[in-house]
Amino acid sequence: MENEFAKVMSERTDEELIKIVTVERDKYNPTALEAADSEIENRKINTSTFKEIRDKANAEKIQKQKVDSSVVSSGTRFLHLIIDWAVWIILSFILSFLVGLIFEPTNLDLFQVVIYILFLAVFVGYYAFMELKYQKTVGKFITKTHVVKTDGKKPDSSDIIARTFCRLIPFDRLSFLFVKNGIHDYLSKTKVVRDDKE
Repeated sequence: MENEFAKVMSERTDEELIKIVTVERDKYNPTALEAADSEIENRKINTSTFKEIRDKANAEKIQKQKVDSSVVSSGTRFLHLIIDWAVWIILSFILSFLVGLIFEPTNLDLFQVVIYILFLAVFVGYYAFMELKYQKTVGKFITKTHVVKTDGKKPDSSDIIARTFCRLIPFDRLSFLFVKNGIHDYLSKTKVVRDDKE
């Protein structure tokens, strides 16, 4: 068994080994820790960096706990769904009406396709614009919540775009009823948290 631990520890990076023997020490059994200590000695890793790495890992752990403790409930997420869908539908109907006034439909089938595309474009545009600009939608403004990355930082544009397009996955809107973070949160590595718990 000891040889297996030695082999596993020999495949770890220096930083992983340091985390194992410092911050994550309570997660490993004594034999695994001995193998990690032995590997650190064999590599002649400078132990003066241990405190810096431990402090950084502890800060990341505390930040993650802080973010996790402020993730909103499924009920709040359901409220977001209702409010944001109402806003989306209203915007889509207004734009559809204006398009109908400007371009009088001669071919009803083509007009219907245009309206479907318009509804989809408004859906994507609404979520992308609001979360890129404000980190929140109308529903999140009302519930005083916003979108963050899993580490609590402001999401990049690519995170928001991924989050927006992941909303198009079938049944995504119902996934948050079963878990705190829905499919679009999981795939874009984002969370919705309360404003007062940043």
